[in-house]
Amino acid sequence: MDTPSSFQTDTLIAEDIGAYLHRHQHKSLLRFITCGSVDDGKSTLIGRLLYDSKMIFEDQLAALENDSKRHGTQGEEIDFALLVDGLAAEREQGITIDVAYRFFTTEKRKFIVADTPGHEQYTRNMVTGASTADLAVILVDARKGVLQQTRRHSWLVHLLGIRHVVLAVNKMDLVGYDRTIFERIVEDYRAFAQDVGIDDFTAIPISGFKGDNITAAPSANTAWYQGPALIEHLESVDVDNAAEQAQPFRMPVQWVNRPNLDFRGFAGLIASGTVRVGDPVRIVPSGKTSTVKTITTFDGDLEEAVAGQAVTISLADEVDCSRGDVIAAASDPPQASDQFRATLVWMDEETLKPGRGYWLKLGTQLVTATVQPPEYEIDVNSREHLAAKTLGLNSIGVAEFATDRPITFEPYSTSRQLGGFILIDKYSNATVAAGTIEFSLRRADNIHWQPTAITREDHAGMKNQIPRVLWFTGLSGSGKSTIANAVEQQLHMMNRHTFLLDGDNVRHGLNRDLGFTEADRIENIRRVGEVAKLMADAGLIVLTAFISPFRAERQMVREMLAQGEFIEIFVDTPLEVAEARDVKGLYRKAREGKLKNFTGIDSPYEPPENPEIRVNTVDMTPEEAARYIIQQILPLK
Repeated sequence: MDTPSSFQTDTLIAEDIGAYLHRHQHKSLLRFITCGSVDDGKSTLIGRLLYDSKMIFEDQLAALENDSKRHGTQGEEIDFALLVDGLAAEREQGITIDVAYRFFTTEKRKFIVADTPGHEQYTRNMVTGASTADLAVILVDARKGVLQQTRRHSWLVHLLGIRHVVLAVNKMDLVGYDRTIFERIVEDYRAFAQDVGIDDFTAIPISGFKGDNITAAPSANTAWYQGPALIEHLESVDVDNAAEQAQPFRMPVQWVNRPNLDFRGFAGLIASGTVRVGDPVRIVPSGKTSTVKTITTFDGDLEEAVAGQAVTISLADEVDCSRGDVIAAASDPPQASDQFRATLVWMDEETLKPGRGYWLKLGTQLVTATVQPPEYEIDVNSREHLAAKTLGLNSIGVAEFATDRPITFEPYSTSRQLGGFILIDKYSNATVAAGTIEFSLRRADNIHWQPTAITREDHAGMKNQIPRVLWFTGLSGSGKSTIANAVEQQLHMMNRHTFLLDGDNVRHGLNRDLGFTEADRIENIRRVGEVAKLMADAGLIVLTAFISPFRAERQMVREMLAQGEFIEIFVDTPLEVAEARDVKGLYRKAREGKLKNFTGIDSPYEPPENPEIRVNTVDMTPEEAARYIIQQILPLK
């Protein structure tokens, strides 16, 4: 039987479809996630919400009934979880792996719900779903109570700035709708939540399978419960952006809109505040100022726009502004820095490599970032700070990081848009971490670039040569140092100003404090890269002979230099040939287990994929290789 509200809706559709569409279009939208431990009933709950809100077509219902018989876990009854668990692997295992997004609507509000996986190894997927959510429904199996994954997800919900939390104690039908069990679970969770920083939450006893307290409360089985039904609470939660509108104006620029010579606008989504025509604004990080000339939308020009609106802003002055910049209130702009302290959630099976360059994406900004060894890792159960040298899959830690140029930001506690970022592996393009900025490091505010009168072009011109960094890479015993030394001798005979940085030699001084762990080898190359850059700035032709086993670090050095200055020279020697030479006896020690982390034996070497120069020392003598390299790099002026 239709309810009065559904009857009114049907009548409105029949009599005035335009009015119905207008009302539907202007409903508020709530984005929420369901999370918690595995098999707490998240998918079943969402399936029930879709079913009860009449968001399932007849053919979908028929398919659901059929699938319930084939894959279901509820006997002859409908298995609502199958509405959400769309992956074959999920149906076979009866679990959620990926993040599943579903849309449904009621008379009062529209919803986008993310069903996030409960297994610990898929915590990264949960973070993805939570990153845009306004509310979190944290499910607890009434039979099991608060578990470790319940705590982990609750901690992440708080970390990611979700202000509204529902504790849904599910499967009450399996504990006889026992009020005592419900209240004990609520008290257990409250003790943990307060310690984490979740000051307020709404607890609801439910059965996603049976439908208790989902759309109406109290159900006949929970007469003792006096709170709202789940859907009532979801409809009434205040998720307007009043808080964002009250903050100073910020709009990250997504792209520069120039349809013709007479118009140049900056398009983006307003992250916070209000902007009006005539308002003074500042471009960050450049600091240039102007005033708002027009505010344009698809539906026409506006006099005023607020947080959450997508607009194109044109300015009264021709100022330098591009994607990644932030247009902000001139009197109260956000900060810009290149060194920060942040909390990281590591989401990749490959551990964090301190010192390695990752892409950092914050809003529309994309920069290279290097992360220092973590200050500590956080135990999600006890919140104890644990010593850590790196972070593994699903680890949460606090670390400092630096970017290759200043980025515009605000602490995550102030702005999710300008305080939350992701780290991306430069080679795999996989998202390896999500982070929240706490603050910029004070030392960054005290360090400034000091202008100098003599430029790098002046230094190079005085030496009558083009600076270069000739980066020799290859296995130990491949002949890097021998060939690099021969190349420098020939350049010296040609009156070129050079300097050779050799891997063994720098470890006697500059890098004597570093060992041969993966992290130390990354730092070894970073330091050498910085020195090579300074020498290139001085106008020198720099030769470096290092194993430099990882592509990421060689790419990091390449990015330090001007276009065309980094010449990667791959001394291509098969492992068996290099090991047969074994001039220093290192391969023998490695084979005997006396030398750990030796490249080619128990530590990988990643050969260059597209080196500028490749020499094969099996077919060429060192002198022949040196002459070939000289021929390839000429002219040098």
